[in-house]
Amino acid sequence: MAVEGKKLRTGYTTGSSATAASKAALQSIINKKAVKEIEITLPKKSTIKIPVDSCYYDENKAKCSVIKDGGDDPDVTHGAEIIVELSFTPNKNEIEIDGGEGVGIVTKPGLGLEINKPAINAVPKKMITENLMEIGTGVLKEKGIRVVISVPKGRELGPKTDNPRIGIRDGISILGTSGIVIPFSTASYAASIRQNLDVAIAMGNDTVVLTTGGRSEDFAKKIVDLPEHCFVQMGDFSGYTIQQCGKKNIKKAYVVGFIGKLAKMAAGVKQTHVKGSKVNMNFLADIAKKANASEKVTEEIKRANTARHVSEIIQENNITGFFDLICSKAYRHMRNYSDQKVHIDVILFDFGGNVLAREPKGQDILLKEQEF
Repeated sequence: MAVEGKKLRTGYTTGSSATAASKAALQSIINKKAVKEIEITLPKKSTIKIPVDSCYYDENKAKCSVIKDGGDDPDVTHGAEIIVELSFTPNKNEIEIDGGEGVGIVTKPGLGLEINKPAINAVPKKMITENLMEIGTGVLKEKGIRVVISVPKGRELGPKTDNPRIGIRDGISILGTSGIVIPFSTASYAASIRQNLDVAIAMGNDTVVLTTGGRSEDFAKKIVDLPEHCFVQMGDFSGYTIQQCGKKNIKKAYVVGFIGKLAKMAAGVKQTHVKGSKVNMNFLADIAKKANASEKVTEEIKRANTARHVSEIIQENNITGFFDLICSKAYRHMRNYSDQKVHIDVILFDFGGNVLAREPKGQDILLKEQEF
């Protein structure tokens, strides 16, 4: 993938980092030599070379670390040190993988991981196991191998991820499905949405709040009384998220956001990223016209810079019904994307957290509803 002619650099996941540190640790014991770079096999059987930041070993144990590199799509774990301590056990042919300091602990169902166990996903575990078996068949005939993964800054980084929301405490997750991080990939974001919905369902909730970001989520939490795991940041993936709600039998979804994203939803845009779709000012001018705005105002809207600017024009000219029409159109599109399976409640906030409009109308704005 390239941006303005520049090819974007791929990185590697926390799972690949842990795999590299594990393989380097075993190889250093076998070869009696510190490892500076290691080649690992990825899930799809391609290979990647990863630098080893530190490597200490003796006859029966080793400690190696890798600095996680997110490439040109870095997340909060970019630059984190992933440490593996590898030792031998009496259990022949067995490879144990455990989490140490900074690797989160699972506290809620729905993640495909055991409760009260480290948040190390199945693919990284398999990748570590297979890479150790590549070079350790001789060792495994005589003894077992124990791998303990730790992330010194994991406790500090965990709250900056989605982990607290989905019930992973005290650290980060060891993740990765392909082993590499593809710049600006939508796959990881889509996976996090599905995971968030799965946790809500596993916790016995069939109502969720879909927000366009952190600020709209904060405003929504003030008026919707649901547990933390029921709040899903769908970002720009409104169409995809509500489709997933329909497939997963979510009964009700609050769709919450500001004018920019909701205006795009109202126009039928499923993926609302700013680079992927611009706010259609002609569309908003038509909405204003339906709300009985004058020709002068509609022309001003057509020349507006942003959706927020449109919002200001509407409010300055006291145009009533405009925001209701936006919510109504967004509501219809979102219902259709869910195949009419999900009850939708669209809430449009202004930038101070006040509710500008809502569809369906006539509901108690202070939602703290008895049904919850």
